[in-house]
Amino acid sequence: MAHPRIEPLQKVLALDPQDDVAWFGLGKAHMEDGNFGEAVQALESCIKVKPTYSAAYYALVQSLQKLGQTDRCREICDQGIAVSTKNGDAMVTKNLELLKQSLG
Repeated sequence: MAHPRIEPLQKVLALDPQDDVAWFGLGKAHMEDGNFGEAVQALESCIKVKPTYSAAYYALVQSLQKLGQTDRCREICDQGIAVSTKNGDAMVTKNLELLKQSLG
């Protein structure tokens, strides 16, 4: 059964496709369901709408890692580290750096 938040978030996005919080929530809901391909699409949309959304980079990297897309994962880690550092989001920066190190 699909995550209960997915349908309401899709309705919000149908009304306002520029809602970065809804895109992030949709991505996280897909992650919780194990649908990492869908999560990647939603989180990429979140970043397109709001390129400074630090947490979206981390969730995107986690989803890409689950899909085995290591090169893209490293690329998004670098982008996310730059954004989160500029935003002063120390926890996101630390998490992205740790995840990047784990990629080898």
